[in-house]
Amino acid sequence: MNDATILLADMTNRARAAARTLATLPTATKAAALRAAAQALRDAAPQILSANATDMAKATEAGLSNAMLDRLKLDSGRVAAMADGVAAVAGLADPVGAIIDESERPNGLRLRRVRVPIGVIGIIYESRPNVTADAAALAVMAGNAVILRGGSEAIESNRAIHAALVSGLVAEGIPADAAQLVPTTDRAAVGAMLAADGSAGAGAIDLIVPRGGKGLVARVQAEARVPVLAHLDGINHIYVDASADPAMARSIVVDAKMRRTGVCGAMETLLIDRAYPDPVGLVSALRDAGCEVRGGPGLRALVPDLVPATDADWDTEYLEAIASAGLVDGLDGALRFIARHSSHHTDAIVANDERVATRFLAEVDSAIVLWNASTQFADGGEFGLGAEIGIATGRLHARGPVALEGLTTYKWVGYGTGQVRG
Repeated sequence: MNDATILLADMTNRARAAARTLATLPTATKAAALRAAAQALRDAAPQILSANATDMAKATEAGLSNAMLDRLKLDSGRVAAMADGVAAVAGLADPVGAIIDESERPNGLRLRRVRVPIGVIGIIYESRPNVTADAAALAVMAGNAVILRGGSEAIESNRAIHAALVSGLVAEGIPADAAQLVPTTDRAAVGAMLAADGSAGAGAIDLIVPRGGKGLVARVQAEARVPVLAHLDGINHIYVDASADPAMARSIVVDAKMRRTGVCGAMETLLIDRAYPDPVGLVSALRDAGCEVRGGPGLRALVPDLVPATDADWDTEYLEAIASAGLVDGLDGALRFIARHSSHHTDAIVANDERVATRFLAEVDSAIVLWNASTQFADGGEFGLGAEIGIATGRLHARGPVALEGLTTYKWVGYGTGQVRG
């Protein structure tokens, strides 16, 4: 085995032992530990911000994109929000042990499906140092051990956050190995995590969650021998129907694109019903907010100075102040377009016609569909789930914002009175 494989084997074996402890801890113990971790993050804010300033300076010098820099940057408000997010998880309902359903067979055998932790979860992520705290808090509350592998651009921030978080957990009786940070930025460590299925006799990771750019997620999905929970792109659409209120449409569209352009819930494509009364107003609102709009032919006939949208634009996650926009032939045109170009992350409709909106919500096959609301609500916290570990766009296990319940599986428990099959 190479050095990275040896390192991960040791980490996964220690995580497996910690997971066995976590799986049986009472809710009160886990909640107290997370509250202590939240306070430790608040107390360590000066050290975390100092570490982040070091990362930001190196990242700026290295020429990271504005979107990546925005994800990397911490300030006092973001550190406070991170700590509040950890504390919020402590107050959520513990899914472990919850009875999903139960039944009794004709022979008297009683069966229950009961939520249990997944076990050991690996998180591979870029920039976003808040993931260090969010992922650890969710994993611990759901009874899982977690192995965190952040990007090299955030190494100092992640180390400072991890140190504070673990100090709080340990103070309340949680094993330190419950939340481990991979100490190296060697890319071989990512490969070792993806191969940690236990086949080589080493400890196994039960689930990998990638958080990062398209390149990272594509690599994880291509190479992993461990189950993966992920989304590849956030190519999110807003369709503005002819029945939409123009003021509401402008407000939603601008917020969806410009509130934070670098998040996966940002709108990337605007679709406008040809019968909508003010398409120029929507384009002007985006441009006034500082967004470059790349238009299809029909829209450029109305706004001639728009940058022409290429075929590639309709399949691009910009993550910056750029949006593609075009006219479609009503709801059917929008549905056809979204089916062809959506990444199945988040798509929204602005409409006053309930029948149109109901069809949109039923027929768009995305993890999140919204009516008269900004796509920027694609976030576990906004859904009342506390911190999120990511957005999943697959169809198995979990979909949309993945929080506590998504970090559990279930087992069947049977209660008999001596039944035999004979």
